[in-house]
Amino acid sequence: EYIPVTDKGLQDALRLQEKIAENKVELGEDRELELNKKISSLVKGDNVTIKYYYGIEYIETSGIVKKVDEVNKNIQLLSTKIDFDDILDIEIL
Repeated sequence: EYIPVTDKGLQDALRLQEKIAENKVELGEDRELELNKKISSLVKGDNVTIKYYYGIEYIETSGIVKKVDEVNKNIQLLSTKIDFDDILDIEIL
């Protein structure tokens, strides 16, 4: 039995196909050390842009650092919590 696809359904299906999963980048030792230095230098109130792996792709978010949690290995911005292992780059603004 043929079930017609509505225009909206077709658009949604095409949009999903366009999103191709990115592989998570394995950082080299030098890059990892550089990133760890940046993380260690962060303090509450810093304004940052962080590029990190989320789901199937890398995204960027900017915000104010609320907390750097060395025990649980994450950075909490006002509205986002990011694991150290997912971070590709940090820019302190």
